[in-house]
Amino acid sequence: MSEQVSPRPGDPDVHLSVFLHGARFDFTACLTAALIFAQEHQREHYHDAVSIVVDDTSGWPRLPCERLYLEP
Repeated sequence: MSEQVSPRPGDPDVHLSVFLHGARFDFTACLTAALIFAQEHQREHYHDAVSIVVDDTSGWPRLPCERLYLEP
């Protein structure tokens, strides 16, 4: 399996953890996409349902449709 590439190679990758309907989902995303995702998710769901963690991102899949979160 080939490693997925960031849509913004200049941005650091972060660990994005999403808690939704009792289930936790973990992804890798570039910082820009993670911040916009968190902002939009908090507006529609729970305020503390998304965490952005600066740690090892290996092993997590990239955020699906990550490119959609590059523009506010």
